[in-house]
Amino acid sequence: MSDSLHIVCPHCTAVNRIPSARLGESPRCGKCHGELFTGHPVELDAAGFDKHVGRGDIPVLVDFWAPWCGPCKMMAPHFVQAAGQLEPRVRVAKVDTEAEQALGARFGIRSIPTLALFKGGREVARQAGAMGAADIVRWTQGHL
Repeated sequence: MSDSLHIVCPHCTAVNRIPSARLGESPRCGKCHGELFTGHPVELDAAGFDKHVGRGDIPVLVDFWAPWCGPCKMMAPHFVQAAGQLEPRVRVAKVDTEAEQALGARFGIRSIPTLALFKGGREVARQAGAMGAADIVRWTQGHL
């Protein structure tokens, strides 16, 4: 890990350079002054997805889900809990596959919910099916 990391703002998608040692100090965006880590998943559209995965230096855990999906709704509060535990080492995000069908197709999402972990701009792990918070955290950390 270098001395500083590029962190994409969850509010305005500006790319911020943050010293590694300051990640745990609630850093704020230099552009919009919003918190860079909120402890909640970031809702991503295609442009936001590409920016977070392609420009950010921390891994991105994405929940591909849909509003009509029962297991997705059951997992949602567990995913929020996991976000609180994984940040700031991991950006936690959600992609609504109904609203962002092209993203779901691009990554061949066949069932939902599907978790995909991206590191260095590439997918490094994938898991289909609902999980509890502890399992999400353990699965994510096991692939980093």
